[in-house]
Order: sequence, then C-alpha cells, then structure tokens
Amino acid sequence: MESAMRRSLLAALAVIFSVMGSVHAAVTAEQAAKLKTTLTPLGAERAGNKEGSIPEWKGCPDLKAPMEKLKSGDRRWDPYEAEKPVATINAANAAQYAENLSEGVQALLKKYPTMHLNVFKTHRTHCAPEAVYENTFKNATAASLIEAGANSGIKGALGGIPFPIPKTGLEARWNHNLRWRGTSWESRVRHYSWTTGGDRVLGTQATQFDQFEHYRPNLSADQLEKSGDLGFLFLQMTEAPSFRAGEGLLVRDRSNYTKEQRAAWQYLVGQRRVRRAPNIGWDTPDFVNSGADFFDEVMGSSITGDERYDYKLVGKKELYIPYNNNKIFKLKEDEIFGKNHHNPEALRWELHRVWQVDATVKQGRRHAVPKRVFYIDEDTWSTSLMDGWDPAGNLQRVSMNLQFYFPDMPGVFSGYSDILYVLNGAYSSRNTMFYEPGYQVKPVPMKPESAFSPEALSGASVR
Repeated sequence: MESAMRRSLLAALAVIFSVMGSVHAAVTAEQAAKLKTTLTPLGAERAGNKEGSIPEWKGCPDLKAPMEKLKSGDRRWDPYEAEKPVATINAANAAQYAENLSEGVQALLKKYPTMHLNVFKTHRTHCAPEAVYENTFKNATAASLIEAGANSGIKGALGGIPFPIPKTGLEARWNHNLRWRGTSWESRVRHYSWTTGGDRVLGTQATQFDQFEHYRPNLSADQLEKSGDLGFLFLQMTEAPSFRAGEGLLVRDRSNYTKEQRAAWQYLVGQRRVRRAPNIGWDTPDFVNSGADFFDEVMGSSITGDERYDYKLVGKKELYIPYNNNKIFKLKEDEIFGKNHHNPEALRWELHRVWQVDATVKQGRRHAVPKRVFYIDEDTWSTSLMDGWDPAGNLQRVSMNLQFYFPDMPGVFSGYSDILYVLNGAYSSRNTMFYEPGYQVKPVPMKPESAFSPEALSGASVR
C-alpha cells in the first residue's frame, strides 16, 4: 500500500516538473562568501596570475576622468593614451602566442598578412556600484535557473549578476545576458558591411536607446513579475540611408523565456504602421546591417527564447581580447576601417581570463552555425570573442566585441561595437558608435517601460 502511494506521489511530481521545467539550485552560503574574499563582488578571481601579466582586481580605478564632459555627451576620452604596446602579434610570430589566442583570431592572422594585434598592459577596470555588488551577493544563493523544453529563465535574481559562481554553460550565458552595463544609454551608431571588393556599405545610421530593466533601482520581485520579467529594452530610430530614414525598431527581451518570448516590432515608412517582427533573432540575416550578419551575432549573441544550443562550461583560460578600447573614439572612420579588415592600429588588446563555453546545436533543431565557442570575460561577463563553424565543420565566423571603460557607468561597457569576419567572405561592423559629428554615447535617466512600447514606436516615427 505504502509502495503504491509512493509511486503515485513520484508520478505526480514528475508531471509537475514536466510542466514547470527543471530548476537548478543556487550555490551554498559558504561558496557565496568567496565573493567577499578570493573572488571579486561579480565573481571573477580577485588575484592576478602568477606571471603578473594579469593584475589583481582592486575595484574602480581613479583615472581622472572628465566626468562633466562625458555626462553631457562630449566625445569619449582615452585614459591610456600614453601607453605603448608590450607586444605585437602577427602571422609570423603567432605560433609562440598560440596558447593565448583563440582559434578564430589565429585564423584571422593567417588569412590577413597585414593584420596584427597590438598587446598592451592589462588593466582590470570593470567595476559597479555597491548596490550591484550587494544584489549579486544575494543572487548567488537566491537565484535559480529554470529550464522548460527549449526555453530557459532566471528566478530569484534582481539587480546584479545572477550566477557569479556558475556551474553550467547556460548559467554563464545568462550572466552575459544580464551583465552590468549601466541602466540607460542613448547613442548614435552606424552599421557597416564591406563587399568582397572592399567597398564600405552603410546599412543603418540611427539613434539608439538601450535600457536595462534588470538593473532598475529598487525593483521588487513583484514589479519584475508584473513587467513580464523584462530584462533589456531597445529602441532604434533610423536616420540614414535616405530610403530607410524614419524606420523604427523595438525589442523587449526578458529574463525568463519559460513564461513569455522575446517581443519585437518594426515601423516601416512605406507601410506607415508598426508590425510585429518575430524573425528578429537567431540566424535570420540582420536587415539592420544589410544582411551581413545574423541577428544572434550581435553584442556577443544574447540568449532569447526557443533556444537552439546546448551549452558546455569548459573552464577558464587566459586570452588576448579587445579591452579598454577608448582610443577608438578619437579616430575617424577611415582610420578605423580598411578595405579588407579593420586597421589593427585602432584596436587595443589585453590579456584577460575568460570562461570558455562551447555551444552545439540541439538534437532535432537547426542553425546556420551549428557550433560556436564563446569566450566570456570573467570580470565583465561579456562575450569578448565568438567563433562559429559551418555545417561542414569549417571555422567560418569570427566575432570580436570591443569593450570600453566608462567611468560614468561605472565600469567596462561591453556590446558596442562588434566586428564580424566571415572567413570565406568579407567583414562587417555593427553598433559603430564613434563617428562624427556630435556625441557618441551618453547616460540618460531611465524611462518608464511604456516608452519602449509599440505605441511609443509609432509616436516616435516621423514619416
């Protein structure tokens, strides 16, 4: 009798979990305590490496930033303008640095003999407000990962990194999704692609608004749930080229896709109406950039609903990645981009520890890039480099995501700009926010989430 009742109970629990999805528990209090000792408040290793080439993390640096100019939208400044490279890596000497180079970067150096990496002294400049540290500490023991079919989500995390001590690749990817990037920004950007002949093509010039609801001050769990678990809000208003001027794009991403999917809308001038845009995601060609990339190659490939990949947390390694690239804000576009590849003198590379996450397409699903490797910076949780393989098993796509020190955030801002190379084709640059004239990017007060609605998109459209 007791055995039959036990079997019935287990069967009932199985049904419940099949409906609710599996829930992965957070770390223990003892593990979380490391965030105040051997780990940084966001989960990176506090100590430097034994060689001294990666320094100890010491919090927000005082680099005498011109704060008033930055807050008013003036052009960005380079805190390391006087520094000189400590090494230059090219095709001829890449083998001696191979241990610290991603497979994709090695492929780029091999394909482009005129490309090189200028390696500078490493500065661990990422930091965050104390409230973000406190919330991350709470999240470490309170947050859980929910998986239901092809979708996943976060439960019990607010205002900080959800999994500062990740146990799975999916947790690390959610950290990338919900990394600290400030609260609200306005920027002016251009999206470019190049033909195989080296001609530069403007896909979009726009003003963009990015708002990170996950970091809204004093947000409560009830408010988060009422919002539909909003994580990231995005509004783009197109100014050029002329045939696209007046178009608009709106995206509302979430921190839990087991409840509700990403929602996106587009305003088309010719139709004079706002319509749903469900194909903004995954391997749909990115119309914002003339189809030169896939939508899920933007900003290091953020997770959305209807997940296509299985993720494996491989571990940490030391890699040269683009970092503290503030120099680029002072350059003209022709000083940044060449006919066949970016100007290597425009980029700054540093040695940092990264998490490696391998992604393989789920059984029974499809993607134009069935295998990817993400290299996620341990300090920022940003995907700094991303390699992609085609269905034949050939490495074909190499994405580098530049990071910039923003003292007005504070911390290292990640996601703009990203440069993508297709090894059997050309390259493209998305979210290029350093062109002239005018401001490049500035912090702005958070708006009500209703400012990122289809009605707001319709009202903001001018044609």
